[in-house]
Amino acid sequence: MIQMVLDEASETMSEAVTHARREFSTVRTGRASSSLVEKIMVQAYGVDMRIQELASFSIPEARQLLVTPHDPANVPAIEKAIMVADLGLTPGNDGRSIRLSFPELTEERRQDLVRMVNGMAEDARNRMRGLRRHARKDLDDLEGSVSEDDIKWASSQLDELIHGFESEIDKARSAKEDELLEV
Repeated sequence: MIQMVLDEASETMSEAVTHARREFSTVRTGRASSSLVEKIMVQAYGVDMRIQELASFSIPEARQLLVTPHDPANVPAIEKAIMVADLGLTPGNDGRSIRLSFPELTEERRQDLVRMVNGMAEDARNRMRGLRRHARKDLDDLEGSVSEDDIKWASSQLDELIHGFESEIDKARSAKEDELLEV
């Protein structure tokens, strides 16, 4: 029973780390990346759809992203969704595709992005603490059916788990910060 609680906690914490890394990847670094626009919702065919479902992406130059809709009729809707998303990018429309040019990041904007990434990392650590609280509650619920020593051992294992996953979040945050501050 204790091992099941620890395995479940490990799995959910691992998913939280993966989610944090995915969140970090959405922060732009001045280089073109489709992850910045993939999740934007577009009104197409009468329903809300993600851009990645409606278009393909290519990077013709380091600072340019080309969004080519599968159906050219969706170009205006995708262009509007990108403008509404307020990414600091102005889409260029040639009738068949949308070209996004990524400007150089200023030092001030880089610092803002670093603060944003630090906030995302703190949110991820808070999620981890919530998962630890939940796992500790599950361990406390086992009291009576397992020995007190086993519960103490499991709590220490849980602490080791969370420290390991928090260090993974910190490594990912640090790597993203280095990437953002790179000139």
